[in-house]
Amino acid sequence: MVFDALERQIVAALQLDPRCPWRKMAAVLGEAERTVARRGSQLLESGVVAVVGVRPQPAAVLIEMRCTPGTVRAAAQALAQRSDTTFVYTTTGAGDCVAEILTEPRHLGDVLSDELPSTIGLRDSTSYPVLRYFRTIRGWRPEVLSPDRIDALRSSFALDSGILEARLELNRQDSELVDALCVDGRMSFEALGRRVGVSEATARRRSEWLLANNQVQLRAVVEPATFGLDVEALLWIRAAPQHVERLGQSLAELPMIRYAAAIAGDYQIVADVTVRDMPALYRFITGSDWAQYAGGVDVSLLLDARKRGGRLMRASA
Repeated sequence: MVFDALERQIVAALQLDPRCPWRKMAAVLGEAERTVARRGSQLLESGVVAVVGVRPQPAAVLIEMRCTPGTVRAAAQALAQRSDTTFVYTTTGAGDCVAEILTEPRHLGDVLSDELPSTIGLRDSTSYPVLRYFRTIRGWRPEVLSPDRIDALRSSFALDSGILEARLELNRQDSELVDALCVDGRMSFEALGRRVGVSEATARRRSEWLLANNQVQLRAVVEPATFGLDVEALLWIRAAPQHVERLGQSLAELPMIRYAAAIAGDYQIVADVTVRDMPALYRFITGSDWAQYAGGVDVSLLLDARKRGGRLMRASA
C-alpha cells in the first residue's frame, strides 16, 4: 500500500514522537482528533506501521553474508529470528544478506566465531564493526511535515544521538518495562503498570526515565515504499580518514538517508538510501554534494527486508 496524505502525516508524527497522544497530533496537524485517532489506530492495528523499542548495546557490527545457492531466504530468516539483530536485508552485489547485530563487547567473539558460522546456508561472511552512527532509522524523516509542525511534535526521547552506550544494570521491574516497550512502544502507562505490577504513576515515571537515559529506544517501523520510495539501496563508501566525519554528517542531513554509520573494514561508511526510482538513485550517487568526499562507492540494492528496527516483517509474496 501507499499512504495517502493524512496517513503520511500521522506516520511522520510517530517518527518524531512514537508515543505522541492522538489529541496533540491532531491539534498540530489541524485535523479532527477522532479522525486522527481512528486512522492512526488502523495503521498500527494492521501492522503496516509499528512502534517498537530496541535495547541499545555498546557493540554493534554489520554482517555481510554470502550464501550457497537457494539458501538466501532461509539464511535471512534465521538471522531475523535472532533477538540481537536489528535489521536483516537480502541484497544484490557481493553479499547476499546484510544484518546488524547489537551485543555486549564480551559476546562479540562468540557471536562471530561460534554462532554465525552455524547459520543455515552460510558460505562465508565479512564483519564490519560500527564505530559511530550518523543516523539510525529512528532519525529518518521523510519530507512530509513543515518545520513548525516538526518543532511542535519532536520529542527529546526520539533524538538520534548516534552514540554506542553501555546499558545500565536494571532491576526486575525496569527490565520488564523495557521488554514491554520493545514489543509495543505505545502501550499505555496503565497497561504497563498492570503488566509489571506497579501503579500507573510509577510506570509513567520509570518508563520516562528509561527513555530519557537511553535504556530503550523507540522508533516507528514502516516500509519506505509506503511513502512512494520504491528503491532502497545500501551504499558502501570508501573515504580518506579526514573526510569521514564530514561525509557522514553530510549524509545524515539528507531526508532520503535512513541509516548511516562509520564502520571498520574495507569501507569507511555504509548508508541506507531510499528514493522513488532508479534514475533518482543514479542522481543521488553521482550528483549529490556528499560525493565530493567519497573515494569510491559500491551499491547493493535491497531486495527484501526480513527485519527492520528489531521487528520481523511480513514475508514477500
